[in-house]
Amino acid sequence: MKSRYTKLREEYENLEKKYFEVVEKNIDLESKYSEIIDEFNNNKNELKGMEEIHENTRRLKHDMRNHIMVIASYLNNNEIDEAKEYLSVVLDKLNKVYSYISTGNSIMNYIINMKLEGAQKENINFKAEIENLEFKKMGSVDFSALLGNILDNAIEASVKEENPFIEVTIKRKRNYDTILVKNHISKSVLKANKFLETSKDDTDNHGIGMKQIKEITEKYDGIVDIYEENEMFCVNVMIPII
Repeated sequence: MKSRYTKLREEYENLEKKYFEVVEKNIDLESKYSEIIDEFNNNKNELKGMEEIHENTRRLKHDMRNHIMVIASYLNNNEIDEAKEYLSVVLDKLNKVYSYISTGNSIMNYIINMKLEGAQKENINFKAEIENLEFKKMGSVDFSALLGNILDNAIEASVKEENPFIEVTIKRKRNYDTILVKNHISKSVLKANKFLETSKDDTDNHGIGMKQIKEITEKYDGIVDIYEENEMFCVNVMIPII
């Protein structure tokens, strides 16, 4: 026959077990809720960005009619130099119009467009080649931090360049989802700072956030490859899909 102490202990252990089961479920629910909120906010920001670009496109279309009429007027009056100068100004404005990049991944859309639009405002030229990848293995917070830090480094370093240029390539290679970001450099960064250590006197900016980039990549058993080629500083991150 069980003693009262034994019964109370069993009841306590059962309650404790149920308590931790409830806590675990709540943690899962909070995590899922957080992911849903993040995705909702990213979708909302993406929609806002698209609406702004559509509005800018509508205004551009309206303005182009006026521009064409002005150029036609110059040509009718045989004012060739004036027409060329006016056309040059219009083309310069067109080159600064940002085209929205849509990848099928709402988080990637938001980060890529936010960062590259900022780059364009700094007169940094860029080229993007992006596949529709989900990076399913990664948590949304980690993916945002990873991609955001890589792009921030490239942008901050490019601001100081005379001919700033950033190239972004996101694609699947074999069993890896890869992020390759290159930015033009006028002199070697790795020769002066092989391990990309940051300090108060840091002038290259490539080391900023690099520790976090490496930590996040290692968390998902990925690989970070940092190198230079053809006057470009390159950060290549490879995340295994399995």
